[in-house]
Amino acid sequence: MLVELAYVFFFSFTTLFVMRKVAKKIGLVDKPNARKHHEGVVPLAGGISVCISVSYFLYQHVEVAPQLFVLLASLVFLTILGALDDKFDLSVKLRLALQACVAVLMMHFTDYRLTSLGNPFGFGSIDLPLIGYVMTVFAVIAAINAFNMVDGIDGLLGGLSIVTFSSLALLGVIFGDGLTTSICFIFVFAIIPYVCMNLGLLGRKRKVFMGDAGSMMIGFAVVWLLLSVSQVTEAGAHSIRPVTALWLIAIPLMDMAAIMIRRVKRGDSPFKPDREHLHHIFQKLGFSSRQTLVIIVLISTSLALVGVLGEVFSIPEPLMFYGFVLLFWLYHSALSNVYTLGKVVNNIFGVNLVVENAK
Repeated sequence: MLVELAYVFFFSFTTLFVMRKVAKKIGLVDKPNARKHHEGVVPLAGGISVCISVSYFLYQHVEVAPQLFVLLASLVFLTILGALDDKFDLSVKLRLALQACVAVLMMHFTDYRLTSLGNPFGFGSIDLPLIGYVMTVFAVIAAINAFNMVDGIDGLLGGLSIVTFSSLALLGVIFGDGLTTSICFIFVFAIIPYVCMNLGLLGRKRKVFMGDAGSMMIGFAVVWLLLSVSQVTEAGAHSIRPVTALWLIAIPLMDMAAIMIRRVKRGDSPFKPDREHLHHIFQKLGFSSRQTLVIIVLISTSLALVGVLGEVFSIPEPLMFYGFVLLFWLYHSALSNVYTLGKVVNNIFGVNLVVENAK
């Protein structure tokens, strides 16, 4: 496995160098605007490169698990859809409709769907007969767009996705799920080269962005894996409880939910772009992009660790669920009152946080 991971790592690096040139040639680049404050045009090659690297591995192993072919086809389709969105700025309705179609096809060909929510309230297991199909579609769309929305500063999407895939890989090792472990590690080693180039570690002239192609693909891969390990299917029993999934994707999920609530309260579309995500808030408070990246990834790692430990030590599901609800309430309240909190921190600790524009 180590040899295969090393191969994926170097294959991903090679693909990035090739695809960034292709992206520039066809005009698949990101340009600075009112919401994007990066310098110069940057090739949107990260997602395509990661998809190529992961797809090669999946194609080589479809005989091990037939459902991998469905995963492969779905990832390729979403990557193409994301690339078209990067290039032509597709309508939200079209993107959501096609994402829903992918979810339906996934359920049809693999039977991966929400069949149970476990026992989150403490009153017994909540089974999902027909409504599970609808909820699965919403879950797929939510996961895809959660990872899409969080891609706002260098390294963040890559860092958060590595946290989630690594957590799932760890659970796969603990529960003896070799297939899940392998897929997660392949994603991690395919994403690491992107993070290096995205952060400019190989020079700013080699910088690349993930683009919607990458965020859509990663979001779908995450929800696919979560469904495969948390729901009972014809292939066998689940290995983790559904509530654990919330902790493994806590930051993307909470950020998406909180910002959509704020947008709806203002009377805006929940999909209207703005600069009010968690990473924007940290930057408005005076933290640099690198500091923001480190803080958010550390928080995400800590929350994912809570989910892993909760699973390993069989912490009651209601405690895990109500704990997550409390966490989200605190998260949403803190971001809604960030201006006040910033002034309090200034007064108490004497730090010089920039809070004037952090409303």
